[in-house]
Amino acid sequence: MSKKLENKVAVITGATSGMALATAKLFVAEGAYVFITGRKQDQLDAAVKEIGYNVTGVRADSANLDDLDHLYEVVKAEKGKIDVLYASAGVGDFGVPIGTVTEAVYAKTFDVNVKGTIFTVQKALPILNDGASIIMTGSIASVKGFEGMGVYNASKAAVRSLARTWTVELKARKIRVNVLSPGTILTGTFDGVPQETLDSFASLIPMGRVGQPEEIATTALFLASADSSFITGIELFVDGGTAQI
Repeated sequence: MSKKLENKVAVITGATSGMALATAKLFVAEGAYVFITGRKQDQLDAAVKEIGYNVTGVRADSANLDDLDHLYEVVKAEKGKIDVLYASAGVGDFGVPIGTVTEAVYAKTFDVNVKGTIFTVQKALPILNDGASIIMTGSIASVKGFEGMGVYNASKAAVRSLARTWTVELKARKIRVNVLSPGTILTGTFDGVPQETLDSFASLIPMGRVGQPEEIATTALFLASADSSFITGIELFVDGGTAQI
């Protein structure tokens, strides 16, 4: 049986842990060669070792345009093309109501989540194959008014808006652009969080539990592969129903 990403080349930013790392593992298992990025070399090296094969790690900060140039220079030199681009790198501060937002909070969030996404896609275009799939990490925050998270919420709404525009701008090249928006997913963010706190999160989710990184990975595989060949411009929520009710 052929694999869903056989002979494909994928780039996944911010893939040293959690959902993006799980996605990188699955993409490789499905036949892809994957380039992953991370800001810290030790974490990047550990992720490459964990994935095991068909992977190259490139240290890069998605908010740094020189780093993005270097990333694509490496991809071009090694593989010469990109079939799947997953702009997954993102940051966010919690518990920052409007009265306490600082310029630094705004700059950090928008530099990675919005500026980083814009230039991750733009700089990939010369080696992005016609018919490629672009996936961007959104969040249920794009449609929810989570208290103390206004800057983060707005940054994810911007990502959703970009997908709509790029769907039209890239249609002549048959490049599909979609947003994958997770809900509460059990990643390293929750390390050390008491079980009762996790239970309180789960109580807000219609399915009654938090999600797993692998559930994001399988959704990303769907959007990356021919299984979603007639899907573009959407925001696909993987949230146990949280944003849907």
